[in-house]
Amino acid sequence: MNASPDILFLSHGGGPLPLLGDPDHQEMVESLQEIARVISKPSAILIISAHWEASVPTITSGAAPELIYDYGGFPPEAYQIQYPCQGEPELAQQVNKALNKAGISSVLDTKRGFDHGVFVPLKIMYPEADIPCVQLSLVNTLSADTHLAIGRALKSLEHENLLVIGSGFSFHNMREFFSPITPESQAKNQAFEEWLVDTCSRQDIDESERYRRLANWDKAPYARFCHPREEHLLPLHVCYGLAGRPSDKQLSTIILNKASGMFYWSRQRAK
Repeated sequence: MNASPDILFLSHGGGPLPLLGDPDHQEMVESLQEIARVISKPSAILIISAHWEASVPTITSGAAPELIYDYGGFPPEAYQIQYPCQGEPELAQQVNKALNKAGISSVLDTKRGFDHGVFVPLKIMYPEADIPCVQLSLVNTLSADTHLAIGRALKSLEHENLLVIGSGFSFHNMREFFSPITPESQAKNQAFEEWLVDTCSRQDIDESERYRRLANWDKAPYARFCHPREEHLLPLHVCYGLAGRPSDKQLSTIILNKASGMFYWSRQRAK
């Protein structure tokens, strides 16, 4: 029987700001630190970041990936952040095998480094950088069904004490982050968040219905207001595809003055 991983979808905030002491990220930092205390320390982490898209699922397989400072306009210290965790080539091979076994073509990339969707939340959760990590890309079609299927394919992974993280943002409208807060924008943000919590956490929803909701996420209230482009939501689809059940814990937090959510599925509750 395959070992079930812990699974976490997190909202990773704006660029490097969570690591620079930005007050609008304090709740997020505290939430991630709390989660890290609750989860048993993993032996390895597989992370799907919103900041890497490829034509087919692509997996970092280098032994010591460098960091990619994939942001601009920040102070010099933002480009001096270090997170010297190791890669895990064996886990990368297992991910590749699991995807191919499910009929999903994927490739290994020995050169690609870790983007800020990886090193920013991990530096908060596991600052010692002593857990090997592998990153899996999104597919650039941005198909919800494709990412749900990727999650389902990962069920065949055989890796003890694994943590799978979907690193995205449950609200990601860049224009709204820099616009004045209005009652209307807050109501739209809240309506989508409530739909997302209901969809991912309700115990009395049949799994085929939960899958249908996520596959058709753009029909949710104000979905395209909250996600003009869906790359920051799709890591959640991978997480649910892998979990296949309601989340065990949901955290609501305010990031950049927007209601944002995180969802956790414990391996202890896996069937």
